[in-house]
Amino acid sequence: MVKKTASEIITEKTRQNYWSRTQTKPKKYKMTTRKAKDYVVLDFETTGFRAGSDQIIQIGAVKYFNHERVDKLNMLVNPERTISSRITQLTRISNEMVEHAPTIDRAIHDLLDFIGDLPIVAHNASFDMGFLYALDGKDGVTIPEYSVIDTVKLARKIITETPNHKLTTLTHYLQLEHDAHDALGDCLATGAIYQYCLGVWK
Repeated sequence: MVKKTASEIITEKTRQNYWSRTQTKPKKYKMTTRKAKDYVVLDFETTGFRAGSDQIIQIGAVKYFNHERVDKLNMLVNPERTISSRITQLTRISNEMVEHAPTIDRAIHDLLDFIGDLPIVAHNASFDMGFLYALDGKDGVTIPEYSVIDTVKLARKIITETPNHKLTTLTHYLQLEHDAHDALGDCLATGAIYQYCLGVWK
């Protein structure tokens, strides 16, 4: 048996670490730029920014048919962990508010039923999709392969006058009422931005 040198061992471990970091779970959703008339706008408030580690504390979803708002879903979620004061200050969601709320293993079924087979519209979609697909395979939950439209990417092409394309920047530019960092409020703002970019905003 040939013994490996220290440098060879370090190199092998480096390769293994790189392999484990890069072999992430493949995305199941498909980004699209198609112009949907029927869709669900989705937004999550969370305990932090790391999907799979941090948890959802609020689900907001608004359903549109022919760009007309027809239904909404707005629910708090018990993350089964402490919500930090920083997140409470940002979202106005406290530990007391979610104490008796459903946990995500129950709430996710309501969301999936609400979405059905419609495409999803989200602002900075990779964030929300990361949290959604982190639930795939847990507690028997299967997240479908949704078509996803990202209004950040769309707005970058259409709205060129703003210094950035953050949700608050765009709502200010469009003079929209916006309850920021509230999942439902962010959905309504995102829906308006999507419709503006398509030229159907009223």
